[in-house]
Amino acid sequence: MLLLRLLPLLATTLGTPLLQGTPGQRCGLSRYRFLPPQELRAVKRMKEQFEDIMLLSDHRCHTKLFYRKWNPAELSVPDRVVLAEAELDLAISMLELPAAPTFAETRQRPLDFLAQAQEDLRSCMATEAPHQPSRRLRNWLQKLQTAKETETTSCLEASVILYIFKVLNDLQCAALGEQCS
Repeated sequence: MLLLRLLPLLATTLGTPLLQGTPGQRCGLSRYRFLPPQELRAVKRMKEQFEDIMLLSDHRCHTKLFYRKWNPAELSVPDRVVLAEAELDLAISMLELPAAPTFAETRQRPLDFLAQAQEDLRSCMATEAPHQPSRRLRNWLQKLQTAKETETTSCLEASVILYIFKVLNDLQCAALGEQCS
């Protein structure tokens, strides 16, 4: 009972609403501020195994989907969330493609981690007011859509896996909110 009487006083003293937290915490993104080392190791293993597979093939891709002249930290926080969600959507769809059994096994843990992050991002986006992406982000989203329509699936898969740490960095930037630099 005493605690209930102290909550408003604590909230006033601290200067922030006690139950809201930061935007990243409010919608469950705070867990992605610091990515778990075991997840990063699993992603690294997957990327290395994929690179070994790519060396054995004569496959060449020229897509520059993840090349951007801007840094996600230059975007607004809502834009960063939209960017991370779009990248995760592509990454998950590419990692769900059929693969050799050993690679399918290697990519399962990263796929599970990315799927959970996507679910958290989507629930976050559902609780926020609708957001109109900036011109910079709209241009990149259009580039992404064009790549999905024109690039081969194998090129998209290669692009996603080879740049998977960029996807993770963008997720982390979205989770950091204003602290991303």
